[in-house]
Amino acid sequence: VALMEIVSEPDLRSAEEAAIFISKLRSILMYLDVCDGNMQEGSLRADVNISVRRISEDLGTRCEIKNLNSIKFIKQAIEFEAKRQIKILEDGGVIEQNTLLFDPASGTTRSMRSKEEAHDYRYFPDPDLLPLEIDESYISMIKNEIPELPDFRKNKYKNDYGLSNYDSSILTTEKSISDFFDQVMKTNQNLQKESKLVVNWITTELFAFLKKENLNIKQSPVSPENLGKLIELIVTDKISGKIAKDVFEEMFKFKKSPEIIVEEKGLNQVSDTKEIEKIINNILNNNQDKVKEYKAGKNKLLGFFVGLAMKESKGKANPKILNKI
Repeated sequence: VALMEIVSEPDLRSAEEAAIFISKLRSILMYLDVCDGNMQEGSLRADVNISVRRISEDLGTRCEIKNLNSIKFIKQAIEFEAKRQIKILEDGGVIEQNTLLFDPASGTTRSMRSKEEAHDYRYFPDPDLLPLEIDESYISMIKNEIPELPDFRKNKYKNDYGLSNYDSSILTTEKSISDFFDQVMKTNQNLQKESKLVVNWITTELFAFLKKENLNIKQSPVSPENLGKLIELIVTDKISGKIAKDVFEEMFKFKKSPEIIVEEKGLNQVSDTKEIEKIINNILNNNQDKVKEYKAGKNKLLGFFVGLAMKESKGKANPKILNKI
């Protein structure tokens, strides 16, 4: 696997900025499918150069921290090293150019090797490597071929689906999440108007189950197609939102489609008004004391009756019809 080194200009002024920069860079590389972004496994690491300065003076001697493998450690290393250099200068000392390692356990940096100038690396031209010349037409061709980048997708979600900036940001945090959402939306044209509901199911129910099982979204037992089918059952009033959560749990456990689970367990939502009226009459007849209280002005009891009716129907009564009746 080839190593690509990206060198940024010294234009970052805080640990927070560096963390945002690396997060953004990681996201772009993942969307381009040139890196899986797994920092712990070494797919992406950062060397951080730090120098400090007094107000109105130029930046001083830099020190380099090698092989930082998480955004959290990048922030911690920068904050520690900046304070270390400031203390040396305030005590009248001199910063020596150094290559450092960061120890996450102690939160401190330690010297790996010192170097004065670049020639200490003993660079020399490799006679077997020819210069690589890339012309503008080749660059233009690549620009036309690259996949959609996170900012483009984020704006698309906001403009095409009317999603909030927050929801769009969550979806585009990782390419795999964005891809999952796109695949769900493609399962049925009816879902185009239910984008917010789709986001909620991904970021609440699915994320919670994945976290509990320590899985990423690529490993999800619930496929985008099946999640799309489940949401379709909800919006067409085939099942209630409450029943849908039970169905989702079965989908996650057994990788079954929602229609099969609903059929096997007889979970189809009851929308027959006559059947719902029977349940309601039964509830009212068995709770005459509460009926009198309601008629006397205790309107909050309506929720009590609805709850009993939903329980009686085992959660299968259509909530809209039930409330209306």
